[in-house]
Amino acid sequence: MLRSLDIKDMLIIDRLSLEFGGGLNVLTGETGAGKSILLDSLGFVLGWRGRAELVRQGAKQGEVTAVFELPEGHPARTVLAEYEIEAEDGELILRRVNTRDGRKTAWVNGTRVTGEVLRALSDTLLELHGQHDDRGLLDVRGHLALLDAFAGADTSEVRRAWRALSAAQKALAEAEAKAEEARAEEDFLRYATDELDKLDPQPGEDEALDSARRLMQNAERIKGDVARAFEAIGPQGAEGQMMDATRWLDGAAEGAGDALGPALDALSRAMIELGEVQAGVEACLDRLSFDPRELEETEERLFAIRAAARKHGVAPDDLPAFAADLRSRLDLLDASGGELSGLRAAVADARAAFDAAAAALTARRQEAAARLDRAMAAELAPLKMDRATFTTLLEPGTPGPTGVDSAAFEVATNPGAPSGPLNKIASGGELSRFLLALKVCLTGGDRSMTLIFDEIDRGVGGATADAVGRRLKALAEGGQVLVVTHSPQVAALGAHHWRVEKRVAGEVTTSTVVPVAKADRVDEIARMLAGDTITDAARGAAQALLDAAA
Repeated sequence: MLRSLDIKDMLIIDRLSLEFGGGLNVLTGETGAGKSILLDSLGFVLGWRGRAELVRQGAKQGEVTAVFELPEGHPARTVLAEYEIEAEDGELILRRVNTRDGRKTAWVNGTRVTGEVLRALSDTLLELHGQHDDRGLLDVRGHLALLDAFAGADTSEVRRAWRALSAAQKALAEAEAKAEEARAEEDFLRYATDELDKLDPQPGEDEALDSARRLMQNAERIKGDVARAFEAIGPQGAEGQMMDATRWLDGAAEGAGDALGPALDALSRAMIELGEVQAGVEACLDRLSFDPRELEETEERLFAIRAAARKHGVAPDDLPAFAADLRSRLDLLDASGGELSGLRAAVADARAAFDAAAAALTARRQEAAARLDRAMAAELAPLKMDRATFTTLLEPGTPGPTGVDSAAFEVATNPGAPSGPLNKIASGGELSRFLLALKVCLTGGDRSMTLIFDEIDRGVGGATADAVGRRLKALAEGGQVLVVTHSPQVAALGAHHWRVEKRVAGEVTTSTVVPVAKADRVDEIARMLAGDTITDAARGAAQALLDAAA
């Protein structure tokens, strides 16, 4: 419930402090006195989008503070918890400042917040309804949600089923796209895989072939030198001479004593080293001895590997991995048939689950639609519209997270008259009563929100205005309703009464709101009945309205 509203330097309000109570609160005043400014200021502190220029002329900044009572279990507490804001002593204090240059700053219980937080809170605190309120009840896009709220329907199961169906459909679509892409290149995959399987390139083979090729190309040039070196260290060369030297030294060793021992040992080691040299040179000669066809085969293999690498845009050493990737893509293509079957089955299962959940939700909506139509008929009768009809159209819609239904509220104002959308069929006064009756039905026993009706009684008078006022009073029981009204019948039913006044002092125009004391209510309602000149007859009629309201 809105407990207080403080406004400073907003539009033509300099300073204003209001204390509201429970039940029906009425605001009256002459046209143009500033009632809309009051609502603009309230909308500003709640984060609603409204006028661009709000700061009073000559002021540096405007400021609005609203205090709401916040009992345990109020939906606003969930929003506060989400944004980690403490609820202080069962109250919620919203404060917002607008500077002359357009900058806006807001606080909730002393914590600085964004406009998004204010709007999230406002959705749980207050609703504004006017005769031409196309943001809510007249917006057909929101009718399905209103019907669900009336039905007490839980759409979470349908939403979960829709998400599961959407995920299954997405997975199937992606798999089908991959399979189609693979089929488009199947011929290439099979040809390239077969070609690479036949080639069978090995890691490091390119470097090995290149080294062998260079060796064979240089073999003829270096083979002669290697052969001559082999002869120089062979039996006819160094080996033979070292063997002769060994025999000669062995023969002289007996006569030389120990003098030749070290020389013979060194010569023996040299013979061993020479043997290793001979083995290495001989091995090189063997490698340099090749069939010319071996060079040709080596070059063919090397060129084939490099040609395949260029063809597929990879390095020669990456050909084995590339071939493995091609084979895996082929395997995927071959296995895609089974995978697609599984994904199609998953989509079918998800669709069946969604259809079942949506059908159950549709059944609940159908029952609620019939119940809402009956409730509206009961509400319209006291509003002097017992011959009008209200119909909730529930028709198949585009499947989605809210099910498979679309809903629209349609009315007919007289028997036999065509039915149509609320804002197309009903006149101003009729539309006001339709909206009021619909709000009464949709609100039910929920009194957690403050409801504001901005001249919703426009275009009606007499007994009809009295009926509108009594429905507003009933709607306010146990909660809080604020109504901006020009109807004396409605004003007489208010539990709390304020008058909006415009004052001009010199060149400065200001608007203020003053409480109407019980003793002054007769004159205010008489003014609403008779205008500027209040007659005794008008006072008598005003007193009669107040007596009837009591």
